[in-house]
Amino acid sequence: MLVHYESAAVKELLGTVSWDFPSANTKLSIHSMHPYPARFIQEIPRALIELFPPPPGTSVLDPFCGSGTTLVEAQNRNIDSLGIDLHPLACLIARVKTCPLTGDLVSEGSLVANRAQRADVPVPPIPRLDHWFQPPVQKALASIVGAIRAVADESLRNALSVALSRIIVRVSNQESDTRYAAVPKIVSADFVFSEFQRSVQLVSTLLSERFETMFRPNAGVRVVNADIRAVPERALTPVGLVVTSPPYPNAYEYWLYHKYRMYWLGMDPLAVRRDEIGARPHYFQKNPHTDVDFVLAMKSAFVVIADTLVDDGVACFLVGDSVIRGRKVDNLSLLSEAARASGFELLGMTTRRINENRKSFNRSIGRLKHEALAVFGRAER
Repeated sequence: MLVHYESAAVKELLGTVSWDFPSANTKLSIHSMHPYPARFIQEIPRALIELFPPPPGTSVLDPFCGSGTTLVEAQNRNIDSLGIDLHPLACLIARVKTCPLTGDLVSEGSLVANRAQRADVPVPPIPRLDHWFQPPVQKALASIVGAIRAVADESLRNALSVALSRIIVRVSNQESDTRYAAVPKIVSADFVFSEFQRSVQLVSTLLSERFETMFRPNAGVRVVNADIRAVPERALTPVGLVVTSPPYPNAYEYWLYHKYRMYWLGMDPLAVRRDEIGARPHYFQKNPHTDVDFVLAMKSAFVVIADTLVDDGVACFLVGDSVIRGRKVDNLSLLSEAARASGFELLGMTTRRINENRKSFNRSIGRLKHEALAVFGRAER
C-alpha cells in the first residue's frame, strides 16, 4: 500500500513555505517562559501541522519534545498531543506551558517567598556548590525549594518550580546561560527572593495571556519523562503526525545547559548525561561513540514511531549536521539509514538557514549555517 502522502505531493507542500522565518521572535510568547537550547521556533511545527494535519482520532507526537513547542502548537489547534523526553526539566517546562493554572500563581509565589525568608532549610549536597553559588544564595535557594515542595496544588507547584529554575543561572556565579564559566558576582539573599517573585510574575503573565486572554484549550496534552527508546507501551497512543528535532552527535549539551537547575530541583543531570543521545561527553571519552551509535539510537526511536504512527501519517524531523573532531557529520543521511530499518522512506526534504544569533555551549555549531527538514513516511508495501 502506498503512503497517503506520496513523494511528489510532500515536495510540493514543503515548497509552499519559506522555512527560514527570519522575523521569528519568541521573546514575547509562551516560549520565552524559560531558556532552552536549540528550541524549535514555533513557526516550524505550526507550519508542519497545517501542511500534514493528523487524521481524526490520532495525535501529534514529539518523541524529543524538549520544552514543548510542538505540543503548544498542536494544543493551539485543538489537536491532542504526546511529548516524550529524557530531560526531566524539559518535561516540567512543557507541562507548565500546556497546563492552565488552577489558582493564583502570584499570590502563591508571595506566600512561598515569605515562608522561605523565615525558614532555615539545610542546603542539599550538590557537587561544587561553593564554586557556583555564594553561601547566602545557597540558603535562599534551599528555602525556596522547600517552600515550593509544600505547595499542594500541582499546577501551581510546577509553575513555581519553573519560575525558580529561570533565575538559578542569574543568581549563580555562572557567567551566562550560554557561557559555562564562573565569574565573580555580588548576589545577596534579598536579590534571590526579589528575582524569584519577579520571575513568578512573568510566568503568571505568560500563562494568563495564553490561557485566559488568547486561548482556552480543549485538546489533551500528555508529557512523558522517558527515553523514547524505552518508553512504556502504555504511554503510547495512535499518532497521525510526528514533528520533532532530535538530539544529534556533539551538538547541544542539554544536560550541561541545565545542570544546576536540575540539581536544585532534585533532578539528576548525570543520568541525563549518561543516557542523552549525542551528548558531547560520549564523543570524547576513552572509547568514543561513532556514527554507528547515533544510527542505532535513532533505529530504536523509529521502532517506537513505527509502532504508533498510522499508515497514512508522516514523521517530520528537523536536523542539522555535526562537527566531531573537525569532521563534518551528515546527520540526515544517518537518520535516513535509521528510518529505512523500520520501513520508512524519505518522502521529501528542504533546507533552512539557521539564525546566526543562535548561541550554544558547543561553539562548533556556530559554523553550521543550514539545517534540513525531512519528511518520512512508510515505504511502499
